[in-house]
Amino acid sequence: MTMDELPVTAHLEELRQRLIICVGSWMAAFALCYAVSERLFQLIAEPVQAALPEGSSLVFINATEPFFTYLKVAALSGLLLALPVLLWQLWLFVAPGMYGHEKRFALPFVLASCICFATGTWFGFRYVFPLVFRFLVTFGTDSGMEAMLSMGAYLALSSKLLLAFGLVFELPIIIFFLARMGIVDHHWLGRHRKYAILLAFVVGAILTPPDIISQLSLAGPFMILYEVGILAARLFGTPARPKDD
Repeated sequence: MTMDELPVTAHLEELRQRLIICVGSWMAAFALCYAVSERLFQLIAEPVQAALPEGSSLVFINATEPFFTYLKVAALSGLLLALPVLLWQLWLFVAPGMYGHEKRFALPFVLASCICFATGTWFGFRYVFPLVFRFLVTFGTDSGMEAMLSMGAYLALSSKLLLAFGLVFELPIIIFFLARMGIVDHHWLGRHRKYAILLAFVVGAILTPPDIISQLSLAGPFMILYEVGILAARLFGTPARPKDD
């Protein structure tokens, strides 16, 4: 019996099983990360701590903020730790509807997705965070203000930026699979490069703080990775179906 011939209840049962595994993996990773959540937050806060004036530090503005901040740190870290399992379960769910030659991309898909996401978050944290927070803090203190940044607000901003960089670095993987399925090819991608550049700056404006440094830091890798995707489509893609521009 093929994937299409399975009853709806069988699909729902399989989906339920996959979701249970995903949630269980996330909860297990969450428990591990919560045990070291304070150390993880200190690590995440290093860029902004370095940007703050001497003698300043992050603060909390209500009694429950540290508890919930560490809880969120554990949840986000656990999600990243469980990401290979989550992607593998996603692949196992959709794989029965694929052709045999497509299923061989399962392990490369999971590995490449995890590596690209991790590379994106590392790039943002290592190179972009110090520039962005130094600029933002200096802009405020030069105006005569005293820096008193909330740990909860910082975590919300930093996690948003890390997610943005991780997702942007997935762009070559997305283009690769679209090219393998014949949905796009390198000719189509090349013709629509100007729209990709526009999209890069729109995404940068939406996902980053309203400063030119962080926007360019996200838009720049987006455009570079788009070119990497074009190269991947040229080398590994199948001819795309004719389509109107």
